[in-house]
Amino acid sequence: MIEKEWLKKYAAKVRKADYIDPALYRKFGVKRGLRNDDGTGVLVGLTTIGNVHGYVVSEGEKQAVPGELFYRGISVRDLVQADRREHRYGYEEAAYLLMFGDLPSARELADWKTKLGSYRKLSDGFKENAILRHPPLDIMNGIARAILFAMAFEERIEQESSNDLSIEKCLERSIALISAMPTIAAYCYQAKAHYHLGGSLMIRNPDPKKSTSENFLALIREDGRYTKLEAETLDLALILHAEHGGGNNSSFVTHVVTSAHTDIYSSMAASVLSLKGSRHGGANLRVMRQMDEIKSSVKNWRDEGQVIAYLEKIADRKAGDATGLIYGLGHAVYTVSDPRAQLLKHKARELAKAKGRSDEMKLFELIEQAGPGIIKSRHPRAEDVCANVDLYSGFVYEMLGIPRDLYTPLFAVARCVSWCAHRMEELINQGPIIRPAYKPLYKPRKYVSLKDRKSSSL
Repeated sequence: MIEKEWLKKYAAKVRKADYIDPALYRKFGVKRGLRNDDGTGVLVGLTTIGNVHGYVVSEGEKQAVPGELFYRGISVRDLVQADRREHRYGYEEAAYLLMFGDLPSARELADWKTKLGSYRKLSDGFKENAILRHPPLDIMNGIARAILFAMAFEERIEQESSNDLSIEKCLERSIALISAMPTIAAYCYQAKAHYHLGGSLMIRNPDPKKSTSENFLALIREDGRYTKLEAETLDLALILHAEHGGGNNSSFVTHVVTSAHTDIYSSMAASVLSLKGSRHGGANLRVMRQMDEIKSSVKNWRDEGQVIAYLEKIADRKAGDATGLIYGLGHAVYTVSDPRAQLLKHKARELAKAKGRSDEMKLFELIEQAGPGIIKSRHPRAEDVCANVDLYSGFVYEMLGIPRDLYTPLFAVARCVSWCAHRMEELINQGPIIRPAYKPLYKPRKYVSLKDRKSSSL
């Protein structure tokens, strides 16, 4: 164990050695975070998989427009509406579209579902060694570890290297990972609940004939039961989280790691751990923590005036986490509206009515209505602000009885298919290894022999 005083002293050395004056980024034209000065993303690649549309640039200026999300050129709104009209679960269809570029025929969709179903069950040896033997405290870490273990498990069984970069092998492994991710996430949660939280260990096998959303709810619930409305709502959430363009952090990680020609398991684990970050996949958790605070701190949170007054305190950094942020509002691309938030909000209303939680639903909608004006009044240069999908997704998961430990893992379950599609896109187009440039700021120094050195001051 390293002494705390030593760590404190040498952490100060690290801060001093690594500090860069923020003004230098502008001086040298550095695109921090791969962002242009107006907040738009630096164009670093091309993709046929997905597109996020939230503004247009006219005569050099950003102009806000209603948000749109496209999967292979098809509006996600149309995908969702078709599922509702035809009374079926749609995540598997969306997954097929993202992987293969076209909507499946009835026969192709049935065959695709059969293939997914055949990989959902984990072998006893894999369950024991990858998950149960070392139960994870952090479920995202547990998922990443299980994915990496799958590589060793495959090599042991097939007696060949997992670093086969052929598209055929990549497709086979992608299907296996897409299918197994819900089961892995559910088992990681069950292992944590039993070994770390003192709950019962409930491990049941997935049903190969049921949808992703149905299986997930069955695997995490003690009685394995769910209503059609609950499964439909989770199915919608999975569709809306399945893809968000190649520029989001975890999908970009997929491209970066794949460009180094590593194996699919390492690529997928890296993307999972990127999504784990609180600035990426954990936004709905921050929303729910802030909602907990509002409901406990506002005397009557059904009173609009009291809620708005508290939101103003949050924006003024007198409440909340002192960041001034109202979580669930604002997005890097969407301006006027986030289509995912709009679609999920309608289903959330239906679920809230069924669960007797319509009053809470009204609180979320009030924040969507009042929050943007509060933000803009305090930040005159702020652009259009809208509710994002995280405002409603956490509430939906809570109404479904999904533990908060599983909010970000569910994101990974949904996004897994997109990472697989982006990996294959990178492999097929064989670009160079992704290697951005960094400008060095050091001044040349002479090497000093050990006997002539003095301890540096802090």
